[in-house]
Amino acid sequence: MTRTPLDASQRALAVGLVLSVTLVAFETTAVITALPTITDALHGDSLYGATLAAYMLADLVALVWAGEQADLHGVRRPFLACITIFVVGLIVAATAQTMALVLIGRLLQGAGSGGFAPLSFVAVRRAFPVDRQATMYAYLSAGWVIPSLLAPVIAGVVVDRAGWRWVFIGIIPIAIFVALLTGRAMAHLAPSEDVIDRGPSRLPKAFQAAIGVGVLAVGLQNHLLPVAIAVAVAGIAIAVPALRFMLPPGVFRARRGLAAIVAVRFLATATFLGVDSFVPLAADRLHGARPIVQGLVISGAAVTWTVGQAVTARRSDRIQPGPSAMLGFGFLLLGIATVAPVLRPNWPLPLVFVAWCIGGFGMGILFNPTTVASMTYADDGREGEISSQIHLADSLGFGMMGVVGGATVAFAGRTSLTLQGAIAINFAIAAGCALLGMVASRGVRSRT
Repeated sequence: MTRTPLDASQRALAVGLVLSVTLVAFETTAVITALPTITDALHGDSLYGATLAAYMLADLVALVWAGEQADLHGVRRPFLACITIFVVGLIVAATAQTMALVLIGRLLQGAGSGGFAPLSFVAVRRAFPVDRQATMYAYLSAGWVIPSLLAPVIAGVVVDRAGWRWVFIGIIPIAIFVALLTGRAMAHLAPSEDVIDRGPSRLPKAFQAAIGVGVLAVGLQNHLLPVAIAVAVAGIAIAVPALRFMLPPGVFRARRGLAAIVAVRFLATATFLGVDSFVPLAADRLHGARPIVQGLVISGAAVTWTVGQAVTARRSDRIQPGPSAMLGFGFLLLGIATVAPVLRPNWPLPLVFVAWCIGGFGMGILFNPTTVASMTYADDGREGEISSQIHLADSLGFGMMGVVGGATVAFAGRTSLTLQGAIAINFAIAAGCALLGMVASRGVRSRT
């Protein structure tokens, strides 16, 4: 079947959007590679998980704000605001003298980069013909491939030879270049002209949810069990009502349709991060691997993630999102099972690399079909709202696993629980999320 040709402005926008994703991917992958070294240098093991979570909390608020702004004013203005905040965060982290300041820098980076993904989805929906959209979503994910292959190597060399601060400094000129190029390509994208009763802003609820998740993270870090339980319960009580308001009705029951799609994306990203963020830590602390190796161990998963997306994008008109999501979770479970031996100090790290490629392929198999299915629920003028909901699920999945997983690592640092035990718990939680995801996948449907 012949696809609709793209004009010059659409091709320029496609390049700009992919470069925007590549920027975030490079920064994320490089920082994950450098984070064990940063925590070593600043004596910040107790803030390892909190640093991951801080990025998500800011991301959570930013993606809601960006989605609303895109529906009201178009994508260019919020995009430029986001990339400015992102650069400020890089500067703060690069000059930090304590782990707490690195955390603040990551908070700002999350506030900036959080808007990129929903703004990209809105741009694809408004600027590209329907028969090109699935491929564009795959291209956006493909923006992770080169950073995932090169960023661990580059970050490792930079950390070894120049110091971890240059991981942040080196990204700044790239961000400025992307801002100039992509901002220009977005200039012609106007907001929807449809008059819609949008209801109240979801931004206050986004702040409430972020505060609740932050309180939960603080509670789980407390070394006094009664205090930890009380604070964690308070955080849940704050966050859940806000999330109910922001997410589709029935999401906690994975009700058929958009709610099930959002639930599946939350569970998928939680599954993936439960392994991906802690394999480099295991490589560092249990295997004594250098920073470059710590990042390379997980880099193959980004390639196979993109391969999975390419496979589903080519057959988007024939693939059903529900069965595809269930199959993806199956691959994730297999990946977790074959990665788990990394907890043995004598287990070969090349085998871990191969094993986690399986998990990455599973993410690709489920990611593109659920993205395409979710955007079928986006009426004109509400693309930003639906896009922010799906990315909110992604952000929560990554962030909640960072909170819980970081808490287990911190707990191991002050009790008799070993680091192997803490990471094993995280792997088990990830497997549990994958099993729940297989159940939730039964409700995944495109809008008819």
